[in-house]
Amino acid sequence: MNKPEKFDSVGDVMRSLGQKARAAQQEIALASTEAKNLALTTAAEQLRARTKEIFAANALDLAAARQRGTAGSFLDRLALDEKRIDAIAKGLLEIAELPDPVATVMASWERPNGLHIARMRTPLGVIGIIYESRPNVTADAGGLCLKSGNAAILRGGSESFHSSRAIHECLVAGLVAAELPEAAIQLVPTTDREAVGLMLGGLDNCIDVIVPRGGKSLVGRVQQEARVPVFAHLEGINHTYVDRGADMDIAIPLVLNAKLRRTSVCGSTECLLVDKGAHEDYLTPLVKALLEAGCEVRGDAATQKCDARVKAAAPDDYGREFLDAIIAVKTVDGVDEAIEHIQRYGSQHTDCIVTECNGTAEQFIKRVDSAIVLVNASTQFADGGEFGMGAEIGIATGRMHARGPVGVEQLTTFKYVVRGTGQIRS
Repeated sequence: MNKPEKFDSVGDVMRSLGQKARAAQQEIALASTEAKNLALTTAAEQLRARTKEIFAANALDLAAARQRGTAGSFLDRLALDEKRIDAIAKGLLEIAELPDPVATVMASWERPNGLHIARMRTPLGVIGIIYESRPNVTADAGGLCLKSGNAAILRGGSESFHSSRAIHECLVAGLVAAELPEAAIQLVPTTDREAVGLMLGGLDNCIDVIVPRGGKSLVGRVQQEARVPVFAHLEGINHTYVDRGADMDIAIPLVLNAKLRRTSVCGSTECLLVDKGAHEDYLTPLVKALLEAGCEVRGDAATQKCDARVKAAAPDDYGREFLDAIIAVKTVDGVDEAIEHIQRYGSQHTDCIVTECNGTAEQFIKRVDSAIVLVNASTQFADGGEFGMGAEIGIATGRMHARGPVGVEQLTTFKYVVRGTGQIRS
C-alpha cells in the first residue's frame, strides 16, 4: 500500500481524495467483472482473517461512545461481533455473485431507417457516502460502488472511526490483490466536520452523487447544503396496519418482529395501526404481546384500555422515529383511515398491511406511496440484502432516479448507443 501523504489542511486532504477518486474511477469503469469480483472476495476473506483487529478497533469506538453517554440503540448500531462481521463478509460475497451491471443493455430497438438504438448502463462516477454509527456501511458502500464501476469516497462518523478504518483496510487489500487502483475506495482520514462540507460542495466537481446514511440532522444538512445530486431519506417512520381481515397467528409475530428484531434500523415499525372494525380480540393480544416482549406502548384511548401499562400517546408520538423499544399504537376506522394516517405522518419509507383480504391489500398497495410496501411481511425486510441485492447503501425515498434499496443497478445511469450503416438525416 502507498505511504500516507502529508497535508497542511483538511481542504488539501479532501482535494487530493477527489482528484485520486476521479482518476481511479476512469479505470474502475473499464475493469473486468473478474477483477472486481476478485477484489470483493479477497476483501471478504480479509474481514474474516482480521476479526481480532476489527474487534480491537470496534472496542475503542464503543468505549468512547459509552464515555459520551451514547444511547443503547446507537451502541447497537455501532457494535460488531462475529455474527455481524460474518454478515459483512457474506454481503461482499453476495455482491460479487451479482450480475455486473456495467455495459448491460437495458432495452434496444430498431428504427424504420435501420438505426439500432440501445440503452446501456454506465457508472455514475464518483460517489461520496456520508454515514454515521454503522461501520458495516464501509464495506457495503465500498463493495457496491466497486461492482457498479464507481469510485467511492467514504466519510464515516467520528463514533465509528476506528472500526471503519479497520474494515476499509480489508477493502484496500482486495483492490491490491486484483491489481485495481487503491483510490477506487477511499476513506476520509479525518473526523473534522469540515470534510463533510467540502464533500457537499463536490470537491471541485470530483464528486457526482452524495449518499447520506444517518440521522435526521445529518440527512437534512446534506439535502440543504449539497451542490451535487443526493440519494437520501430523512427518517424511517414506518407503519404496520393490522386490518380486520388479518390472521392473528400471522399478525402477532409479524408485529413483534417488525418492531423489536432490531429497533435501531430504519426498517423498524414505529407505529402500529389496528382496524376498529376488527374483532375485539385483535387489539389486546397485540398490545400485550408487545408489552411482554419489553416494548413500551404509547396509545390512544382504546389502546390504553387494553392494559394499564400502556402510556397515553402524545400528539408528536405519531410521526416519530423512536429507534428504540417504543411504539405508538392507534386504532383506525378501516383501511381508508389507515392510509390517511400514513399519508399524514409517514416518511414514504416502508409501510405494511396485514390482511387476508386481497382487495384490501391491493387498495393499500395502490394508494400508499412509499418506497417499499409490504403485504403480510415484516417491515424489517426493508433491506437491500433481503431483496437479493447483496447489500445496499441506503433506502432512497425520493422520486428521482433511485427509490427503495440503493444497490448496484441504482448506482448506474445509462447512455444511448446508436448504430447505423451510414444513415444521414434529411
